[in-house]
Amino acid sequence: MTDPLHDITGWLASAGQQGAPHGAEVGKELFQWLYDDLLRMARGQMRKEHAAHTLSATALTHEAWFRMNEQTRTQWANRSHFLAVASTVMRRILVHHAVAKQAQKRDADLVSLTLAEHQPSEAIGNDLVSVHEALLAFEAIDPRAARVVELKFFGGMENTEIAEALDISLATVKREWSVARAWLLRELSVG
Repeated sequence: MTDPLHDITGWLASAGQQGAPHGAEVGKELFQWLYDDLLRMARGQMRKEHAAHTLSATALTHEAWFRMNEQTRTQWANRSHFLAVASTVMRRILVHHAVAKQAQKRDADLVSLTLAEHQPSEAIGNDLVSVHEALLAFEAIDPRAARVVELKFFGGMENTEIAEALDISLATVKREWSVARAWLLRELSVG
């Protein structure tokens, strides 16, 4: 395997081409090179979830990879672009999982629980859906700031990585994060 940092953009471009020679091999090598970054992002997301969550960071990483691998029309600009899209995919997977879990609870038979059996971390899944809905509302007001939040909160990306992925300055990332954070905190505390 060659050094991925030198030609990651070329590999990403060839992995996205229809009918590229050795496409599966390119995809396998690409996955190996990006796996640590994807797993880091997934672990960051899973730290926000309750301990009994049915998805693991590894499962989230693999599910995100499979979904991204199905995207045949995406032209990857670079590693940051790939990871930015991966954060969005992971967010959608977790939100979909939380919504499905809520639907199961609504359909389930009522069971009496004592206070000792109640797990306070069960509300985290509900919080994820609330954050997702608030972020969708904020996106209508300020799409770029919403994207900064998505990459930071759901993607676990650093400010410098966000600046590179969105092609904006580090100061703009910090400003957008500050505005978005204040707006979201206000919205989430009202609801």
